[in-house]
Amino acid sequence: MHQAPADPTIGELSEGEILARIAARTGRAASAIVGPGDDAAVVATPSGSVVATTDTLVHGPDFRLAWSSGYDLGWKAAAVNLADVAAMGARPTALLVALAMPNDTRVSFVEALADGLRDACDALAPGCAVVGGDLTVSATLTVAVTALGDLEGRQAVLRSGAREGDVVAVAGELGVAARGLSVLFDRFRDVAGSPVPVDPARVGAGEAGILMGQLRPSPPIGLGPMASTAGAHAMMDVSDGLGLDARRMADASDVTIDLIAATLGPDVVSAIEGGEDHALLATFADDVLPPGFRVIGRVVARGEAPLLVDGRPYAGSGGWDPYRDWDSVSG
Repeated sequence: MHQAPADPTIGELSEGEILARIAARTGRAASAIVGPGDDAAVVATPSGSVVATTDTLVHGPDFRLAWSSGYDLGWKAAAVNLADVAAMGARPTALLVALAMPNDTRVSFVEALADGLRDACDALAPGCAVVGGDLTVSATLTVAVTALGDLEGRQAVLRSGAREGDVVAVAGELGVAARGLSVLFDRFRDVAGSPVPVDPARVGAGEAGILMGQLRPSPPIGLGPMASTAGAHAMMDVSDGLGLDARRMADASDVTIDLIAATLGPDVVSAIEGGEDHALLATFADDVLPPGFRVIGRVVARGEAPLLVDGRPYAGSGGWDPYRDWDSVSG
């Protein structure tokens, strides 16, 4: 009698069997009227409007399997999308997940990825869960997530609303994910530059936390709606780097943003240049600062440079550009 392997590859199972294993692990969204299993999900939108965003993680430029477990990947795929919804001042309600995977991907990896998606939603945006998605075969492992959110009667907070005289504030970490990535690149690659698995014995005291900041970011999702209620004039997710994203906000708002170096911590370069922390960058009237946010600068009249640091134009790149910065070595 033939016995199925304990941990088959996805090529050894049908699409329906894989989907059933995923659906059994991802939980149910509080707003789902119809969840996984039909041609499309149905999600309640009490406010009458839907916030929608998509982010794709591709093996190589966005993660390395030598460094990221399936659980890490599921968590990160959820977190980066939840942060975009929160940056609009909305509450995340549902995720749609499309997986493109090589045929030899183990089912245990897919199940771990589903666990990461579920646990990230439970921890960062309770009530949000996977409501549907798609599966396909690809030579390159790719996770594409669409996140939906509800403004709950609030106006969307745009990046174009910063006003002269506002304080610039941030909620969440700055530079932690970048420092974690530096540890991975500096310590866990072979002589050819290919990533190798992380050896816990080579992770120093205090470094485990910064590695988790890179592999499993925990942005302050609940503070997005709070900032909107408090009257945030502009807000965005710091995904590519504080410097780059602050420039985007300044350009969209036709102002200049002046950051205060002393507020950015001991590693100012990582705080400005590093991305993937998914902190929330916002501007508020001078007399408004909701809990969880800290002031890191001011909005001033538009000058020649969109971004200043301590009153001087910032000349660095300010963050991550995949077309410029990817080193093309996978692993």
